[in-house]
Amino acid sequence: MSAPVRVGLIGLGTVGQGVVNILRKNAEEIARRIGRTMVVTHAAARDLKKKRDCNLDGITIASDPMFIARDADVDVVVEVIGGLSPARELILAALARGKPVVTANKALLAEDGNRIFAAARDKGVMLAFEAAVGGGIPVIKAIREGLAANQIESLAGIINGTCNYILTQMTEREVDFAKALAEAQKLGYAEADPRMDVEGIDAAHKLTILASIAFGMPLSFKQVATEGITEVRIQDIALAHELGYRIKHLGIAKRTAAGVELRTQPTLIPEDRLLAKVDGVLNSVLIRGNAMGQVGLYGRGAGAEPTASAVVADLVDVARSLGAPAQHQVPALAFQFDQLRELRITPLAEIISSFYLRLRVADTPGVLKGITSILAESDISIEAILQKEPREDDATIAIITSQVTEQRFNDALSKLRALPFVREGLSRFRVEHFNE
Repeated sequence: MSAPVRVGLIGLGTVGQGVVNILRKNAEEIARRIGRTMVVTHAAARDLKKKRDCNLDGITIASDPMFIARDADVDVVVEVIGGLSPARELILAALARGKPVVTANKALLAEDGNRIFAAARDKGVMLAFEAAVGGGIPVIKAIREGLAANQIESLAGIINGTCNYILTQMTEREVDFAKALAEAQKLGYAEADPRMDVEGIDAAHKLTILASIAFGMPLSFKQVATEGITEVRIQDIALAHELGYRIKHLGIAKRTAAGVELRTQPTLIPEDRLLAKVDGVLNSVLIRGNAMGQVGLYGRGAGAEPTASAVVADLVDVARSLGAPAQHQVPALAFQFDQLRELRITPLAEIISSFYLRLRVADTPGVLKGITSILAESDISIEAILQKEPREDDATIAIITSQVTEQRFNDALSKLRALPFVREGLSRFRVEHFNE
């Protein structure tokens, strides 16, 4: 058997420890897959004395991560520290030395990936990143390799476990957003500063990567229309349920004749659809190809072992390709680098979807007629309507509209807001049906 594949690990947090544990626990199985053993020989960590939940015997621990990237005698570098800097500089340094890199860093790839992938291409080395999206779910390999015969038409998914956990708690336990968030933080599902998750930014990072490999386009994070879950109310969840829907936070990418839609958003989904049934911290992605139709992936989207599982799967791919010419490697972004094409990103105002609208109105005659008249004048049909019994002098009306452009819906909404009987505190979310 050939010499071991030597791994340099930058980061000994939960994911890094998971990588060490999996490589030790499944050493024999991994060796059977690649024809040689794989071992972590070097690792970098800030605190060299910190007790860790993994066996570090035989591993040289360094305090300077740049040593791993530049100078350590390793065959492949794994970056699992996250963030933009110094991760960017470490990855670029490793690539400059001709070392393949495995990373779970979705933020860095989404925001500066075009530069990093170009650096890997120039050196002819692999940059693998399965763990950047979906934790242990092999969604990147599914799109890049399993569906390579297809033109990908769309993808949509629950790709942030924190948002999904919070919405699940709000739905099942009828607790408000603030309480559900506090519970998520207590359980370690949400950070002390949860904005990246609850404002949809984390999902936008992941969607950027998925859209690039699905459509053969450069990474376009700044063009993702990003909306989080902070405006979702228990009342909206209850009304959606009465109308036959669940509210989930989705990342959606669609290719149409008008361009590519990129958006993260709270979305009403019919209760009988697969995505509506995905609860807790689980993730799920639906991919539609023009030959295969719809394919669904489901599983644990975060956590030490699922993410480490994806990192090690990438390490296996890298080990199989060591020494192979670059032209024999699977392109990192699914398409040959010189075939990536700039595609028009559809402006939000042009995107077509159905809408959910909740209005708080005065309990006076003519309210429903006034609302429906404005929608009719705007050529917006009503697919479903629900009127709740008045409380004091307020009534609540919930509406599901036909498919319209965002601009037309917003124009109608401005007219509705101006009606004398419409009160403050309305809600509006998009609706997706995911019909076969």
